[in-house]
Amino acid sequence: MSKLLIGSLVGGLILFIWQFLSWGMLNLHGSTLQYTADQDKILNVLADLPEGEYFLPTVPPGSSAEEFQAQRDAMSGKPWAQVSYHKAYDVSFGSNLLRGFIVDFLAVLLLCFVLSKIERLDFKTALFCSLAVGLIGYLSDNYVSQIWFENNSMPELLDAIVQWGLCGLWLGFFMSRK
Repeated sequence: MSKLLIGSLVGGLILFIWQFLSWGMLNLHGSTLQYTADQDKILNVLADLPEGEYFLPTVPPGSSAEEFQAQRDAMSGKPWAQVSYHKAYDVSFGSNLLRGFIVDFLAVLLLCFVLSKIERLDFKTALFCSLAVGLIGYLSDNYVSQIWFENNSMPELLDAIVQWGLCGLWLGFFMSRK
């Protein structure tokens, strides 16, 4: 049990530190947080929206399949947007950091549980299993989103490989020891 907890705590810390570097110091995700000089105009136009996620343009709820197809045909080759709108910027930095670390810890704990069930776990198997977890997460979430919404998922691919690769190096060393 202590092997699972120590492996998960250190592995979670590895993920957490990489995410801090990736989003902060290295700014790998800068392409997803671009500046526009029109930001005040855009926010003023959006001010009456309820909080939520929007895809523009689209049809109203309850529209028929024919109306959806007509909208899709009409928007072909024209501008579109995804909007995540919030009424107030209220980031609880400390709480978000804590939640992020807890999620990282739990993700690595799940991986450690799976690795602990491998009878003859060796360094290479732990490393490749860790990379597989990262790539499964990337492919089933970020890349699928990239397919449909044409966003840049390269930073997330780099994150998946680096953070889960580093975690796999740690777990390969730690979990394969007798």
